[in-house]
Amino acid sequence: MLKKISIDELKPGMFVHKILEQKGSLAVKNQGKVTSQDVVKLLKKQGVRILAIDTDKAFTPVPEKGEHESSSVAPHLAEKSAAKKSNVSLESELTRAEKLHTQGKAIQQLLLNNVKKETPFDASIPKAFSNKLVESVDRNPDALLCLTKIREKDDYLLEHSLNVAILLANFATFMGMSEEEVQDLSYAGFLHDLGKINIPDEILHKPGRLTDAEMDVMKSHVNHGVDYLQNTDVAKPLIQAISEHHERLDGLGYPAGKKGDEISTAGRMLAIADMYDALTADRVYKSGMSSQKAFSILMNDAPTRLDVALVQQFIKCLGVYPVGSLVLLSNDRLAMVLKQNDSPLSPIVKVFYSVKSSHYLTPKDIDLSSDNSLKIQKAVIASDYKIDVNSFFERSVSIG
Repeated sequence: MLKKISIDELKPGMFVHKILEQKGSLAVKNQGKVTSQDVVKLLKKQGVRILAIDTDKAFTPVPEKGEHESSSVAPHLAEKSAAKKSNVSLESELTRAEKLHTQGKAIQQLLLNNVKKETPFDASIPKAFSNKLVESVDRNPDALLCLTKIREKDDYLLEHSLNVAILLANFATFMGMSEEEVQDLSYAGFLHDLGKINIPDEILHKPGRLTDAEMDVMKSHVNHGVDYLQNTDVAKPLIQAISEHHERLDGLGYPAGKKGDEISTAGRMLAIADMYDALTADRVYKSGMSSQKAFSILMNDAPTRLDVALVQQFIKCLGVYPVGSLVLLSNDRLAMVLKQNDSPLSPIVKVFYSVKSSHYLTPKDIDLSSDNSLKIQKAVIASDYKIDVNSFFERSVSIG
């Protein structure tokens, strides 16, 4: 006899006949015995919500031994999950990541157009895209992080939200959040600045300090975006996080002047990622600052404005020298950081430019943790040396 139950009702000794409702990108379709509480936890983690069990196939589970190797449901899930989480090479993932990055800018443009025209959009499209970002981060977190450093100055509005989504996917994964929480945070990052399309360009792209009146107009972008999203299928907790990305712990943020515990964890994390990407972004009127300088500003804003514990975790997540950032080596050569090492000051880098001779070099990978003759002198930005990293990107990050 088949019986429909919720995941909270599932217990060891039951036989799963079919998954009826599941949230997330990993489809679970097979039948099997629930041999332990670990199986229940695993199904919950995979987003299973409603199941059909076969009461005629109920059984007495063997006492747990710390391993759940006897279930026909759990190993199937574990195998698919392991495949999803397995790290592929940067070179392999970068090809997919570049396509995702291009697709993300196109979707962001469509969303902005809809907001501008006040027409609804199909929320399943940006949601599915955000899930793909998370899947890429699961396969290799460095590929998309590299792409956050490759910017077009005229595309800031498109790239900023995409980059924040990527940063949050990495940040939430690093924090050990559930797959659903990681996907939701990335999705919130992708949508968080839609309201800026209603801000006049002369204010949005003004190179100098905004007047008080102009700042009031700029601040209105949060409410523009939230008001629009209220009429979509976007979940309320995500809209709340988006509404909080300019709130500050001391109550001096906007639009609601929330403070302390009034601001959700998701809102706090979004505020950090948003601020970091804004500080490091190249704009038409200025070059972005180095990651190290941005980290310093984030820490100075904690704990009165930003959550100090989360800022510290964010910096730890990205590393002292974040993937995709440029560094000057002790032999006067520039390199791009490709991968973090156990030693935070000695990542794997791609050397590609001679400062002394002012010319590009044949790209070469160096693991600084195993080369005692080379050290990082400092973090730098491309404009310091008048080089165009974008045009050199494919050569400088492809492995081999």
